Amino acid sequence: MSSSHPLQPYGWDAGWEDEFAPYADQGLVPGRVVRVDRGQCDVVTPGGTVRADTEFVVPRDPMKVVCTGDWVAVDPEGGDPRYVRTLLPRRTAFVRSTSSKRSEGQILAANVDHAVVAVSLAVELDLARVERFLALAWESGAQPVVVLTKADLVPDPVTLAHLVRDVETSAPGVPVLTVSAALGEGLDVLEAVVGRGTAVLLGQSGAGKSALANALLGADVMDVRAARDVDGKGRHTTTTRNLLALPGGGVLIDTPGLRGVGLWDAGHGVGQVFAEIEELGADCRFHDCAHESEPGCAVLAAVDTGELPVRRLESYRKLLRENQRIVAKTDARVRAELRKEYKRRGALGRAAMEAKRGRLG
Repeated sequence: MSSSHPLQPYGWDAGWEDEFAPYADQGLVPGRVVRVDRGQCDVVTPGGTVRADTEFVVPRDPMKVVCTGDWVAVDPEGGDPRYVRTLLPRRTAFVRSTSSKRSEGQILAANVDHAVVAVSLAVELDLARVERFLALAWESGAQPVVVLTKADLVPDPVTLAHLVRDVETSAPGVPVLTVSAALGEGLDVLEAVVGRGTAVLLGQSGAGKSALANALLGADVMDVRAARDVDGKGRHTTTTRNLLALPGGGVLIDTPGLRGVGLWDAGHGVGQVFAEIEELGADCRFHDCAHESEPGCAVLAAVDTGELPVRRLESYRKLLRENQRIVAKTDARVRAELRKEYKRRGALGRAAMEAKRGRLG
């Protein structure tokens, strides 16, 4: 592969060149999707950014629709309109469940190396939400990074250190960075991370994602609006997912603020976020221990000694239950196992009540 390939700033490498080879033989042109909008998308190609129609890549499966970050094969110059003819196989995909009642996932970004979770220090930390984002990030195949934004609003270094430690406890194995886009503090460390490969920027509205994107881009590309003082939330300043090449190297996908972040078949990701609970669980007396009331439970013992915070265990249970419900919607075997487990727990509950009545009688 030529070291001066025009798509190299957007992540093109020898692997993508090999994947694309059969389509090159057909006269098609490689490109990366930088934006999707109403059946069309903007694709950066060796000849520049073009508008392409997605009519030929509209599958019934919503997990296979064209997404920002996808590598595609498009028609050569001359056609009007130009069409996306196929998607190259994705290396990674950041997926959440849709807000609808249907059993569907929604892809937010494709072929991502780093999932940057922006968390505002202007409001009280919601560690459970951080854990939720991280579960999806780990599941995507990307390396998560937590960025605590608006660090200039926490001038006391001791308080800031405590906040960082709280997040680090909730994010084992994940770098936790503090950044102030307003003052330019901490950007050099973040630039070093996102300068390698493709990063997707995630978080709630008001988390400071657009200001962070502008700071990394070195220009006011993304619109920035003030967040409400009462809860730190603001209107969506980013309404579409946009892929942008960073001046110092690397690619950034900015996303709209996410109000709902539902899990989507993220069992592995949940296990990664709560790695210490999974490790403790290996020492439980029963291999299928639910860590609720079973004798010989190493997880509950850790809670009793203070080694494991109760909040962490409750968050772990909540995300596991949610993920099981999502999986059960599309997996009959899992549905049957859940029904069996519910019956087992119901029988245990009834037996406990009867024993209690016997003691009181």
